[in-house]
Amino acid sequence: MKKDWRIYALRGDFDSLAQRFGIDPVVARVIRNRGITTPEEYENYLFGTLDSVNPPETMLDIELGADIIADSIEEGKKIRVVGDYDVDGVMSTYILYDALKKLGADVSYDIPHRVRDGYGMNVRIVDDAHNDGVETIITCDNGISAVTAVEKAIEYGITVVITDHHEIPPELPEADAIIDPHQTGDGYPYKDICGAVVAYKFIQVLYKRLGRELEKDAYIEAVAAATVCDVMPLLNENRIYVREGLRRLEKTEHIGLKALIKACGIDNKTLTGYHLGFILGPCVNAMGKLGDAKDALELMITDDPVFAEERAELLHETNESRKAETAEGEEKAVSQLAENMKIVNGESVPKDDVIIVYIPELKEGLAGIVAGRLRERYYRPTIVFTDTDGDKSIIKGSGRSIEAYNMFEKIDCHRDMCIKFGGHPLAAGLSIKREDFEEFRRLLNEDAGLTEADLVPKMMIDVPMPMRYASLRLAEQLESLGPFGNGNEEPLFAEAGMEILGYFIGGKNNNFLKVKVRSSKGEVHEVKYFRPQEFEECINRWFTPEECDKMKKGVSTGCKIDIAYTLSVNDFRNVKECDLLIKAYDKS
Repeated sequence: MKKDWRIYALRGDFDSLAQRFGIDPVVARVIRNRGITTPEEYENYLFGTLDSVNPPETMLDIELGADIIADSIEEGKKIRVVGDYDVDGVMSTYILYDALKKLGADVSYDIPHRVRDGYGMNVRIVDDAHNDGVETIITCDNGISAVTAVEKAIEYGITVVITDHHEIPPELPEADAIIDPHQTGDGYPYKDICGAVVAYKFIQVLYKRLGRELEKDAYIEAVAAATVCDVMPLLNENRIYVREGLRRLEKTEHIGLKALIKACGIDNKTLTGYHLGFILGPCVNAMGKLGDAKDALELMITDDPVFAEERAELLHETNESRKAETAEGEEKAVSQLAENMKIVNGESVPKDDVIIVYIPELKEGLAGIVAGRLRERYYRPTIVFTDTDGDKSIIKGSGRSIEAYNMFEKIDCHRDMCIKFGGHPLAAGLSIKREDFEEFRRLLNEDAGLTEADLVPKMMIDVPMPMRYASLRLAEQLESLGPFGNGNEEPLFAEAGMEILGYFIGGKNNNFLKVKVRSSKGEVHEVKYFRPQEFEECINRWFTPEECDKMKKGVSTGCKIDIAYTLSVNDFRNVKECDLLIKAYDKS
């Protein structure tokens, strides 16, 4: 896919910073591109530990909430933790439930079912709590919008403490304490934290209130997983949580996590943010999407190794099913779109600026994943509709958007067509009548307001750096800036006008490409890529058959491309070297 290449233009005294912190000036510049400005911020970014994160006491109501829960424990009241069905919700529930249990609390939990309940605490959950004799409810990763459910709790005389991290709605529930860093008047300095971090901070205050000691890295593995899987920025304290969580995860004694790591076949690997976000996290998420998230929570709270192995296998198998069903759903969507395509810049793209498809029988929990896949494939805002389990005249949609398209505002203009609707600029969930599908698709495309430039993804280059500058020392320093992810992307470099001298396709499944290139200065380099078929398709589109044939045979033709690349440390048989990996390329 063609991309709009842009270069960061942030200024700084990189030589001075490099000398002060013992890093390469290129590394200093990369850190500046992550929004780090002052020497103190550089210090924390490079060397921050759990001792340097923000103290929890500045959160509004956190000490009041701790007092309420402490009193409930001391008075022997039944406490119920109410979480959510995604990774953040499961990990938040685990943190609160396990910590309260270790304090001797009479504690239980509930997690809404995605299909039967929908998101967050509802009246059914409160009714069940009342029938079970629960006197105190504490939420995590939800609750800030649970106005009706809290009203019902008040009717029953149930005390409610909310811990959440979502944006504040126009109307707040009348809870006894609300802990959410986005509240007006909250003094917590860093707002972009997930629900598990809020729960983790709450437990720290509660233990202190009860005079109990809590290890500073307790629950850090769960916090790391939730932070990555909820796509929080990996900056400030989040980066510290994930970095420390990964270190502990590699040698974890947590029975459930250890079993899941083994079930996923990564027990002998150096774990990274990728393993959290794309291997372990999806196994937890799959239960909420295809089954019951309580099955994932039971893996986190068990102390039985045999049960843990069985449950971990269930999570892994469910995720494999989820991947297969997602791929099938994506294939059906692509097949639908095939009849409505056009050619732009030599690429086949949908004619509609807003992709809206209906895939019958696709599980509700997979609609958002398929929408995300289509958004990535075509870089278009996408809404995928599927059938509901109830009224067959109603279809349910999940949307994923792009930077230039505020999906919430655009759908809100047609709220009268929605039976249910909610979301934010980059994602939305809604239900409409099946008979309104075509009209809804037409209206959203009519007022999409997107230009051709809006539909080209932007790619930020850290430094336009000649490949000759790459070295093992630089690669190792760059690697230390991880974990990489949202807000702390892997450093990206670029060099223009690289002549293709030849290329080789290898690997077990012909999935590996080595390209020999020559710079304008005459230096020859070898770069690696893992999409060889795509590379061949591109050069065959850009250059003549004769030129392509010569390139494949290693004969110089003068054909040039611009290359965006990353540096990687290749450690093979205890011999380290710096690899250049292609991330994007375009005709010069």
